Amino acid sequence: MQIELLKGALLLQIHLEKNDIEYDDNICLCFEEPCHEDEHIFRGDQTNLYLTSSEARMIANALLAVADESDISSKDSL
Repeated sequence: MQIELLKGALLLQIHLEKNDIEYDDNICLCFEEPCHEDEHIFRGDQTNLYLTSSEARMIANALLAVADESDISSKDSL
């Protein structure tokens, strides 16, 4: 799964690293920055973070909670 962030300047690919299936941290968040080097957030063109399933769930739950909060705040401001 690929998600474009920052108008395409940052790409996030999320996948199961099948070569590391025997390890707990086999969920890969791969950040790629096709933008100009001066605009990079990370030092390299590609940065990989490996997560366990429980870490991935914590991030997913936190993102959903903040997204819900944002939706509620947006509706309240109307």
